[in-house]
Amino acid sequence: MKAARAPTSLTHFSLVFLSSFHLLFSFSAAEHYPGQAFIQCLIFQSNDSIANVVYSPNNASYEQIYEFSLRNPRLNNSNRLQPQVIVTPVSESQVQAVVRCAQQNHLRIRTRSGGHDFEGLSYSSTYDIPFVLLDMINLRNVSVNATARTATIGAGATLGEVYYWIYRASGTLAFPAGVWSTVGATGLICGGGYGVLRRKYGFAADNVLNVRIVDVYGNILDRESMGEDLFWALRGGGCSSFGVVLSWELNLVEVPETVAIFNISRTLEQNATQMILPFQTVARNLPVEVDLRVLMSTTISNTSVRPDNKTVRLSFTSTYLGPADELYKIIDKNLPEIGLLRSDIQDVSWIQAIMQGSFFPLFDEAPTPEDLLDRTFLADIPFKGKSDFVREPISEQGINGLWDKLLEVGPGETTLVFTPYGGVLDEYLESAIPFPNRNGTLYMVYMRVLWVGNTTQKLEWIRSLYGYLRPYVSRNPRRAYYNYNDLDLGMNNARGPINYITARRWGRSYFNNNFMRLVGVKTRVDPLNFFRHEQSIPPFSLAMVSDM
Repeated sequence: MKAARAPTSLTHFSLVFLSSFHLLFSFSAAEHYPGQAFIQCLIFQSNDSIANVVYSPNNASYEQIYEFSLRNPRLNNSNRLQPQVIVTPVSESQVQAVVRCAQQNHLRIRTRSGGHDFEGLSYSSTYDIPFVLLDMINLRNVSVNATARTATIGAGATLGEVYYWIYRASGTLAFPAGVWSTVGATGLICGGGYGVLRRKYGFAADNVLNVRIVDVYGNILDRESMGEDLFWALRGGGCSSFGVVLSWELNLVEVPETVAIFNISRTLEQNATQMILPFQTVARNLPVEVDLRVLMSTTISNTSVRPDNKTVRLSFTSTYLGPADELYKIIDKNLPEIGLLRSDIQDVSWIQAIMQGSFFPLFDEAPTPEDLLDRTFLADIPFKGKSDFVREPISEQGINGLWDKLLEVGPGETTLVFTPYGGVLDEYLESAIPFPNRNGTLYMVYMRVLWVGNTTQKLEWIRSLYGYLRPYVSRNPRRAYYNYNDLDLGMNNARGPINYITARRWGRSYFNNNFMRLVGVKTRVDPLNFFRHEQSIPPFSLAMVSDM
């Protein structure tokens, strides 16, 4: 990702100047346009032509660029502030220029890679404070060294792009990350990042060898120059609090040429309660090569005993780093309650498992690996999500009550996922990375409701589900996954003194005791709190003083 050369010929310089002049002139009509001075700064500070990757609301391409990577339509509304300027840099020097010019012109920065941010904080704001959207979509090169088992990826790469280029280099190498191919790899790593390989190889953040960022001063730092504290913070502590990620160097892990997958469905009428009760403790203690998860959702069934024919469907899905015969024996011995048949299991290649065997199968018919490069094929789903962690099994009474809660909403409107932990995750200290919830965790809970129909009612419902689970999940503090960010947990002040106590409440939910160490890192690398949003890490120095 080399910076483009400064123009040397007079002709080239003239073209760049005319393009820049046209851009400035188009903004002059808006006399008080807040981003005008910022754009002028970019044009005259950048060593390369930046005019073609800068978009204001007056630009015909602005909305298209803004919405292209906006994955949650719930957040595309008039209550959210959109960026004054969007920049899609094509070189690292342009990223440096954005950081410097934003500070000089009192604009904040939001940075976007994939756009799956649960609360849209990477591209919009609940604050009425102007900001620049730094969209990293053009910095997404992926380079794989199969011999060294490493990959270097640009900050704008999606998981699908990472998986595809690893596959092209080797059919037996993988990166331990998530299942949604359109998710930005950077955002996932910055929050920890779990996937089907978590029980054998840990999280995505555990498999980072190096990272390069632009800091608050516009300098480019790598692991050696930033120091181990900041390197620790960037692997699970939310990168947007500390700088702008440019690229990652990743450790790749070995997978077999052939793996086994299955996805089977059961309903309440098929004795679902007696399946979930043992699942809670058994799934985390299966061999580390097994990923077995369960998704629960409301549906319509002719076998339902209810007048409205509603029931709860349980989808059990698994990926096993080995042959189908072995997976069948493991599940049949340890979880016979789910009634798995040998015919339910397929032997596939690893790349096929990514496309077909993930928890949310990505492609319906005859997928090819090249489909992973499509950043737009997944439907954009409006939703509100929450998360938690379970360390003691939920009782039979609690599970039956959970079915009742799910049946309160319409078919297909809710999703609840139990993701078991165990395996190597029990070997990590809480402080290994900022993400703390591994050793001793039975499973993670993900809950989602579609943002359709009566949205006020939907918000009340998911909050009531969250409240119902209170006796059965984490406590002191109640935990949440930072990548499933939830503004219900609290927000920083938009202006004025930082309420450190408020920040500590949501901060400990995501990071527990690691929150204090993150604050220490923030204080050292960004003491004036330039990189700031609704749930960014605050520095100590601003705990009782006014914001800049």
